[in-house]
Amino acid sequence: MSKTTMITGATSGIGKACARQFAAMGHKLIITGRRLDRLEALKDELEKEFDVPVLILHFDVRESNVVEQAIGGLSDYWTDIDILVNNAGLALGFDTIDEGSLADWEQMIDTNIKGLLYVTLAVAPGMKKRGRGHIINIGSVAGREVYPKGNVYCATKYAVDALSKGMRIDLVGAGIKVTQISPGAVETEFSQVRFHGDQERASNVYKGFRPLSGKDVANVVAFAASLPEHVNINDLLLMPTAQASATIFNKKDV
Repeated sequence: MSKTTMITGATSGIGKACARQFAAMGHKLIITGRRLDRLEALKDELEKEFDVPVLILHFDVRESNVVEQAIGGLSDYWTDIDILVNNAGLALGFDTIDEGSLADWEQMIDTNIKGLLYVTLAVAPGMKKRGRGHIINIGSVAGREVYPKGNVYCATKYAVDALSKGMRIDLVGAGIKVTQISPGAVETEFSQVRFHGDQERASNVYKGFRPLSGKDVANVVAFAASLPEHVNINDLLLMPTAQASATIFNKKDV
């Protein structure tokens, strides 16, 4: 029987790569995001290439009522979500704490923490009722180490780490797996968003070494989701070979 996988933030980067990976595995897909044009293009792409059903849920994870209505209104064909990939998240700004932007802070907190909670609250009860399911939270090395000017972003990813542990404790009796996958440097739109569209500054982040790709992370997410029912990866830190910590890299002159 085909599994149903829901992926938040599926319009780019890790989320889009996860959608492709699970489609290749024959899963029915629910893809969510803020950019409807990208969701529609991805749906067409996946249905044509992999011949799998794809459902679009167009919402911002920060909007709790919309999240609740969208997931609560799923038809019987889609309602049994086997795997939830909580991927939606972002970093905004790169300033010391005394110079930070309140708007950036609020968007990171509302997306990375509260958005993850809203989606989980809408999906987990169904998993619990069925006695099975797998929640995969995309964390970050920033949830293991605080680095200069990372302050609030790091705090949100530390929260994802704590929430992943809390979910695992609360849901273990229901037979629900909870996995946290925490990547290091991944070359996606991440830095473009962090630097508010400054492409040159964003590209400099990845110079001199080979970062992870969205596909690299998606491969690991899919592996975790493919393990036998009695096996779970609780927590996994995934780094490029050239990265030893949040701030230490082996960069070559380019």
